[in-house]
Amino acid sequence: MAQWYLGKIAHYVEQENGSVKAMLDTHLLKALSYTDGEAMMYKIAEEEKLNDWCLKTLAPIKLHDVFIHYGENFYIVKVVYFSLNERTGKEKRIVNQILVNADDLGQAIENININLKNMLIPYVIEAVKLMSILEIHTPETNADTSEN
Repeated sequence: MAQWYLGKIAHYVEQENGSVKAMLDTHLLKALSYTDGEAMMYKIAEEEKLNDWCLKTLAPIKLHDVFIHYGENFYIVKVVYFSLNERTGKEKRIVNQILVNADDLGQAIENININLKNMLIPYVIEAVKLMSILEIHTPETNADTSEN
């Protein structure tokens, strides 16, 4: 089963004035394993023709879902809902992290509400955090499209 990973690539970019600036690009990957995610990061660096780069981090991230809309920024939204255990009668708190893109915080909350409007149980948005993700990569977006 595929899992989400957050990977960071450090590289250098030459500015217009000739100076060199250190950059750190963050990518979200859906990969089958750590090794698969690492291979995807190497492929990304190769496709972007990065010079003098290194893979800084590659760590699993718990995401329940990813909702893609129009927007420049990515937000991690912590959504909480309660489920009733029918045997014990106790309420169970269920926490999910969802990634959504939007132009601003208000639009991120609106996009979450649009995607969750058909949930049968009430939910609460507990936290919204801006993430510096450059791009999302899934096995479908990284499929080899070259012709034989």
